[in-house]
Amino acid sequence: MTNARTGRPRASSRETLAEAACELFLEQGYDATSVADITQRAGVSRSSFFNYFASKSDVLWSGLDARIDVALAALNALGADADGPRVRAALEPVLTDLAPDPLTLALGNAAAMGLEDELLRDTGLRHARIASAVSAAARTSGIGEIRSDILGAAIAAAVLSSLRVWAERGAGHASLEAQFDEALRSIHDLPWG
Repeated sequence: MTNARTGRPRASSRETLAEAACELFLEQGYDATSVADITQRAGVSRSSFFNYFASKSDVLWSGLDARIDVALAALNALGADADGPRVRAALEPVLTDLAPDPLTLALGNAAAMGLEDELLRDTGLRHARIASAVSAAARTSGIGEIRSDILGAAIAAAVLSSLRVWAERGAGHASLEAQFDEALRSIHDLPWG
């Protein structure tokens, strides 16, 4: 059921649209939900949706993408001074003080929302962006190309896996920062080395 809400319309905002989208994803699934359904539920026009989001998928990722953009700029600014602690410090703001949002709701309810394929594909895009930036920072600091690529892939996986596990367990289970610490430590303890 996608009836618009009655009563005084809610303000047109990113949060209102994201809330409407998440409700609909839970009720009828991601694929069955259109932008028109979201705008109708939120009580706004289609153009209002596109003032805030580029696509339906962007509803889920825009908050994290903004954080990733800041981290990638910080990684790029490291230059030859890049090292483990500085790379970690550049990436920590991606996960620090992250409140439950549409992405964490989606990660925790992927099956119910019908989002497994969408999340897999879109997580891969974010993984590639982070891995590429970490790899470039490692190469700039003098690390060889293959080791740089491996570092980039591993650290990107630590960021995104920490977020996924935290969201699946529920935000109250453990801090996201602690989850990231554990993920980074596990890179050094991987088998088959």
